[in-house]
Amino acid sequence: MSSVTRAKLAAMMFLQFFVWGAWSVPLGTYLGEVLAFQGQQIGLVFGTTAVAAMISPFFVGMVADRYFATQKLLAALHVVGGLVLYVVSRQTTFFAFYGALLLYALCYMPTLALTNSLSFRQMQEPAREFPPIRVLGTIGWIVAGLVVGFLGLEDTARPLQIAAVASLALGLYSLALPHTPPTRAATRVTARDVLGLDALRLLREPSFAVFAVGSLLVCIPLQFYYAFANPFLNEIGVVNAAGKMTLGQVSEIGFMLAMPFFFRRLGVKGMLLVGMAAWVSRYLLFAWGDNGSMVWMLYGGILLHGICYDFFFVTGQIYVDKKAPSDLRAAAQGLIAFVTLGVGMFIGSWLSGLVVDIYVEGNGHAWNQIWIVPAVWAAAVLVVFTLAFRDRRGSSVAGDDDAVTATAAGKA
Repeated sequence: MSSVTRAKLAAMMFLQFFVWGAWSVPLGTYLGEVLAFQGQQIGLVFGTTAVAAMISPFFVGMVADRYFATQKLLAALHVVGGLVLYVVSRQTTFFAFYGALLLYALCYMPTLALTNSLSFRQMQEPAREFPPIRVLGTIGWIVAGLVVGFLGLEDTARPLQIAAVASLALGLYSLALPHTPPTRAATRVTARDVLGLDALRLLREPSFAVFAVGSLLVCIPLQFYYAFANPFLNEIGVVNAAGKMTLGQVSEIGFMLAMPFFFRRLGVKGMLLVGMAAWVSRYLLFAWGDNGSMVWMLYGGILLHGICYDFFFVTGQIYVDKKAPSDLRAAAQGLIAFVTLGVGMFIGSWLSGLVVDIYVEGNGHAWNQIWIVPAVWAAAVLVVFTLAFRDRRGSSVAGDDDAVTATAAGKA
């Protein structure tokens, strides 16, 4: 891969995640403080990406891979998405906002898979070439949070508009990306292929079934963080909350690079358990942290993001890749993504909003009680998973450093 192509792909990744980070991190604060949405409404708004995650595999598998050059499809989706996102920024009622953001999510979520597939098509050694390109996406997310935080825009519609402009820019820029024609135009695909239903036979093995159910259950409390961490920090008076939350992405980069080291020592089950335990710890730190003498707990909860995400999600993706037969790997990954990013996150969006509404206290919330709920849930999943999960092939996964590094960089 030439240096020019490498630079183009890195810039694509930077903008791809700059767009998402710019609007999603501060959105909860804007919805709660300015538009006065209830907690359940805020949760449902964040669930739009989960709904789109359940639908986008159909689009990518049945349309994108067969009829359009990837760079042209990316251009169309980001341009339309940018226009829709600007419309979102003008909405002030729940149903109008929810409907418009759902339409935007349907444009954006397929681009996550498309940017990865476009990148891989240009590479001869993805395991070595992809990580330094994908890490620009994490940097883009960090820069977006710093811009929004330092400009004090968290309680305004400006982040949505910044993301809209960036999306339009990425759409136009996509036309300059390497030409990537469809690869399977002549093949027939069914809904069964796209949803990965053939991978259901893997559930006959107890360890894989426990992994799938555990992944679903642990994704439910995760939405408490994604939807309500920023409103929580702002409500208790943390200055530049969006900027400080980017420390989570900084830790993500560090743990991403360290994953091969931990894999050799912990194995699959150890990595998954550490990831689950990190979610429990994060919520307990938030429950007892404050903006005074215990502010270190808030920073600790944010910095755990690298372990929370990489040790569970990336490890899980590697486990699925190694566990599934070669002809079912894509189907198995699609099934797990549908279960976790789709079903699990959607349920979590609804439940987190419901809990936040229950613990309203005066003009604010009883946040310590709110954070205890996902902490207890995640702890219960951790205990059951510890007792029920068995990994008979941990050694084969732990030894593949290139695969671990590439997957960590590609999925974070």
